[in-house]
Amino acid sequence: MRVYLPATLPMLVGWLAAGQAPPGPGHAVTPTLREYFRDGGEEEMEYVAQIAAGRGALDLLASDPAAPRRRVVLAVDAPDPDVAVAGAPARAEVVVGAPLPFARWASVLLDGADAEAAVRHAVRSLPAAVAGDDDAAFALDEVASMELGWWAVQEMESLFDEHR
Repeated sequence: MRVYLPATLPMLVGWLAAGQAPPGPGHAVTPTLREYFRDGGEEEMEYVAQIAAGRGALDLLASDPAAPRRRVVLAVDAPDPDVAVAGAPARAEVVVGAPLPFARWASVLLDGADAEAAVRHAVRSLPAAVAGDDDAAFALDEVASMELGWWAVQEMESLFDEHR
């Protein structure tokens, strides 16, 4: 099952050094997501899971003020038995129950440097957005509409040299 793990740059650098991503929360095409997007294709549902993981990356950035203000999503291929659907109300949330070795990593999705200001604003807006503030929610929507760049796993070593 393709799972999208939210992360920060320091987290990803640590996972790369360890040779694995730890068990924990992620996002995937779940039965609930399939039911919600009955008319949607697989690619569309994968994109929804990626966006949800990008939103999760904002939460991680909020808890790490020193991390560069870039959303990071690691795409991995997890064995189906290691993935459990997290349940309602989120449609794409899953929990991965085992470490994911580097050999299972497919790619990394990452904001470019040009997104840092918008991501910074979205992270500052999180508490107000959760409380129902429409302007703050717009900041989150604005970042969600920004495409994450795609990087092959083979490129990660050189991509993150500057963040070690």
